[in-house]
Amino acid sequence: MIDLVTGAAGFLGSHLCDALLARGHEVIGLDNFFTGSKDNIRHLLADRRFELIRHDVINPILLEADRIYNFACPASPIHYQFNPVKTIKTSVLGAINMLGLAKRVKARILQASTSEIYGDPEEHPQRESYWGRVNPIGPRSCYDEGKRVAESLMVNYHSQNGVDIRIARIFNTYGPRMALNDGRVVSNFILQALRHEPITIFGRGEQTRSFCFVSDLIDAAVLLMEKEGVTEPVNLGNPEEVTVRELAELILRLTASRSKLVFKDLPIDDPTRRRPDISLAREKLGWEIKVQLQDGLRETIAYFRRLLSA
Repeated sequence: MIDLVTGAAGFLGSHLCDALLARGHEVIGLDNFFTGSKDNIRHLLADRRFELIRHDVINPILLEADRIYNFACPASPIHYQFNPVKTIKTSVLGAINMLGLAKRVKARILQASTSEIYGDPEEHPQRESYWGRVNPIGPRSCYDEGKRVAESLMVNYHSQNGVDIRIARIFNTYGPRMALNDGRVVSNFILQALRHEPITIFGRGEQTRSFCFVSDLIDAAVLLMEKEGVTEPVNLGNPEEVTVRELAELILRLTASRSKLVFKDLPIDDPTRRRPDISLAREKLGWEIKVQLQDGLRETIAYFRRLLSA
């Protein structure tokens, strides 16, 4: 089995490469290193079953693969808003190029989509049947709408050309190998706590998120790819919901930090509630969360401690 992973040097992509190699597969990793890091995959470079190619998915590529995991795209607001045109090109042109490759070599393809396609949802928890409430011209639209177009491309390549597709709607994921400058709430809070800096909370911290540890997410993605006949989108995330303030207070306890909470205005279009309904993942994949938030945070805190000490 030859697996192609785009975004292979990123947070999720690097863990995915680990998991696929552990299953005995050959893995070709593509990354342009815009947000990915060689440090995430340095331990794989000596593995003869792993091949790394510096490549930007907005450009076509010709190679052979049995499975394509399309994970290439900046995923944190700081990164995807830094160059919004590049972000939407990565989602749209990247999906077109990977779908074209899948069609050509008859590979199965999994699109890493996102809970952001639901926008600031009116339905709670969010089911796959919910169409979402997204601002198409807001500052987050380069990511939200890019992923929505990628999903549309997937289903149309499937219906028109018979491409074997999988769509994973990924909710907030955290764990080791998150970037120091990631800008997402878990990494921000942990770094601020470890440095004893003020913990920056936007709004009153009453907005909710559902945090899935990276190993659980990767298990689900591989299960989805290998499950026959599941071509509809599937939510992948932790169904346990916490407020942002509760997350900050938990991280303060786990780090024994002297940091204080400070409150700032909410960013534009920031979702107020986010929690997946994972009934479909349970039914189709037999998948459940294994790592509880407190345990996953301990491992993530230990990772960032090592980074800071280095």
